[in-house]
Amino acid sequence: MAENDKKNPKKVLNELEKRRELKGWISKVAGAVAILAALFHLYTAGGGQLFALSQRAIHLAFIGFLGFLYYPFVPKQDDRVPVYDMILSLAVVGLAAYVLLSIDQLGYRAGEPIVTDWVFGIFMTLLVLELTRRVVGNALTLIAAVFLLYAYLGPYMPGVLIHKGYSLERIFSYLYLSLDGIFGIPLGVSADFIFLFILLGTFLDKSGAGQYFIDMAYALTGWSKGGPAKASILASGLLGSITGSSVANAVTTGTFTVPLMKKVKYSGDFAAGVVAAASTGGQLMPPIMGAAAFIMAEFLGVAFIEIARAALVPAVMYFLSLILMTHFRAGRLGLKPIPKDEVPDFWPTFKSGVHLLLPLVALVVLLVQGASPQRSVFTAIVLMVPVILLERLYISFIKEEKRSASDVKETLLGVGGKVIDSFKEGTVKAIQVAVACACAGIIVGTVTMTGLGLKLAGYIELYAAGVLLYGLLLTMIASLVLGIGLPTTAKYIVLATLVAPALERMDVGSIIGAHLFILYFATDADITPPVSLTAYATAGLAGAEPLKASIEAFKLGLSAYLIPFMFIYDPALILEGDPLFITVALATAVVGIIAFSASIQGFFLDNLNILERLFFAAGALSLIYPGLLTDGVGVAILGVIFGFHWIKFKKSGEKEQSAEASA
Repeated sequence: MAENDKKNPKKVLNELEKRRELKGWISKVAGAVAILAALFHLYTAGGGQLFALSQRAIHLAFIGFLGFLYYPFVPKQDDRVPVYDMILSLAVVGLAAYVLLSIDQLGYRAGEPIVTDWVFGIFMTLLVLELTRRVVGNALTLIAAVFLLYAYLGPYMPGVLIHKGYSLERIFSYLYLSLDGIFGIPLGVSADFIFLFILLGTFLDKSGAGQYFIDMAYALTGWSKGGPAKASILASGLLGSITGSSVANAVTTGTFTVPLMKKVKYSGDFAAGVVAAASTGGQLMPPIMGAAAFIMAEFLGVAFIEIARAALVPAVMYFLSLILMTHFRAGRLGLKPIPKDEVPDFWPTFKSGVHLLLPLVALVVLLVQGASPQRSVFTAIVLMVPVILLERLYISFIKEEKRSASDVKETLLGVGGKVIDSFKEGTVKAIQVAVACACAGIIVGTVTMTGLGLKLAGYIELYAAGVLLYGLLLTMIASLVLGIGLPTTAKYIVLATLVAPALERMDVGSIIGAHLFILYFATDADITPPVSLTAYATAGLAGAEPLKASIEAFKLGLSAYLIPFMFIYDPALILEGDPLFITVALATAVVGIIAFSASIQGFFLDNLNILERLFFAAGALSLIYPGLLTDGVGVAILGVIFGFHWIKFKKSGEKEQSAEASA
């Protein structure tokens, strides 16, 4: 690609998602359907909630129709939509309509499906698998296919995997016409919550909030050592909490921040790694987090705000570690800060877009007050319309000093255009997550039907031999292996179904902590070599080698592999327990993260030699593990090594001053 192409976020996203650029009449049809989908979800969120199966069937009808139009059979296919894709689009709608028409009769024929039930179930399952292959990739499709085979071939399975087996009629009618299969909890969360939050993220992007967050982050940190990298991290945290997509977050913030990082002499590999690591962490940062967090709340039967509350401190620690990593790397490389006159002033920057924060403030306030996520995000989206209007009026009548009646009309039309574009783009962005949820429903359904989850939980307990650490390590490995090619949402659903029961039955301390542990490693897979989709995206922006960018992202994000073990062994870090213990745990953990970041980057006040790095690492790990003894050992180690390093640093400074005086 040409250099300009590499830095075009829309082009990078389309290439990564292998999406068509629709043109002509088919583009208008798809646009109209996307607008209808957005309006339908807003209507149901605003008070018109339907029966669960009806809501999910209509949701899948919209997503399936658009999915086959936007995603070609093979990635390199041109942008023309062949007749067979139009037929497949209509087939999904027809099969969803059959579900809607059958709802009143399903209770009478439970356990005794008629022929059309299971035959249509086969077609719907195959369509979901094919759509998953196109939109998400081969990995999730193959996993779902293996689970289907497992449900049918149960009597022929070895050892603990054996079960009685199920007929095709039973399997496909169960997956198609129950709330435990394709239309299960994952797709329900997509229909009720995720679609709306993606829509909100699109509205914010159209209103200019994304650029505003980037400008704010740059104003806050741009003047400091390694400032552009820190700005990228802050912007990714702010924006990623809203978008919930590491790739979309990366290409949005990276377009602005990667050139700035390269300008202050960070390498392209490192710049790409910073954006990838920070963008991935956005899925873990409250108040919104990623799609998997909503599914977690549904699985656990708790309010979403409880998940966000528990996730807050670990997420802040992760971003603190990233900022420290970039700061210490800048010190090791001897990088100079950007002159202050080249960095925007904070207060003027803040005031220029403070109105853009109104929907987010309303969202957080409503969630804290106990309102449902649907009602909260619905209110935030409704507020986006006057926010966009204010933005356009400001540009038209204050910034550019326009006053004529024609300008008023143009401004109002511009607002309408942004709302319509937000409806269209938000719906298209939701396709990937919704399809992954539908396919994950196949996996969850077969696991529920066969009892595989309980069997695997017992297997993990057996191999862990009752030792929690072994169980956590097995879970971590499974998460990272499954992470190759799977989106975070699908990874979390599979692991929460198969592995979480084992952690819940062991001495894990906190059920929310156990599921957050799974979520962290499902997210970490996005920056774990050799397959690291987010790093590959940012490498395209930075003109860097993908594998090198992936390795840099992995090194920067190492704390994300450590933090989950921290809050499992010390639930105070997810704000559970006595306030005094929580305060002590936070203080020691922060000091530990500082020491850990210094040891990884080989710099504190000055360059660290290998022995000093080992002492910093040992002190960090001692502080990170909870307990008075380990905290005391950690403080002692870090006290000694810090004192030694301080003396060495002071002597080095005195020698430099002496040399300058002699010269």
